[in-house]
Amino acid sequence: MEHRIRVETRHFPPTEPALPALAVQVTHLVDTCMLWVGTTEVEAVDVQKAPLQGCLSKDWACAMPTQNTSGTPGAATSLYRSSGSDAALSMAQRLARRFKKQIFLSIDVPPSLGSMGQEGRLLLAIERAAVDILKSDESK
Repeated sequence: MEHRIRVETRHFPPTEPALPALAVQVTHLVDTCMLWVGTTEVEAVDVQKAPLQGCLSKDWACAMPTQNTSGTPGAATSLYRSSGSDAALSMAQRLARRFKKQIFLSIDVPPSLGSMGQEGRLLLAIERAAVDILKSDESK
C-alpha cells in the first residue's frame, strides 16, 4: 500500500456578500491532515498563492481523534494563538472527531472581521469549507 503526501489548495467564494472569499490548503499525511484556512483576495485561478500571503501561526491548534464513543473530545492543544482568537482549538477537535484523523488547523482571519460582527458567520463558513475539502478526500 502506497502512502503519499499530497497538498491541495481550494478557493471558496464568499457565502454571503459581507464575508470574504476563503482559501483552504490541506496537506494530507498518513492519518493526519494539516489545514490552513484564511481569507483571501486572490482569484480562484491563483489560489495557490493565498497561503504564501497568509500567516500560519495566528490561531493554530492540533487535535487527536478520540478512541471512545462517549462524546468526550480527544486530546487537543493550541500551538499558537493570539488573545483575540482561539477558534482553531475547538474546531480542530470537532474535525478530528468527525474524520477520525489527527488535525492540525490554522485559522488566518483579519482581526477587523471580529470587530465588525462577522466572526461567527465567518467561522461557520471556515468550518464548512474545511469539512467540504476533507469530505472530498474521503471519496477519493
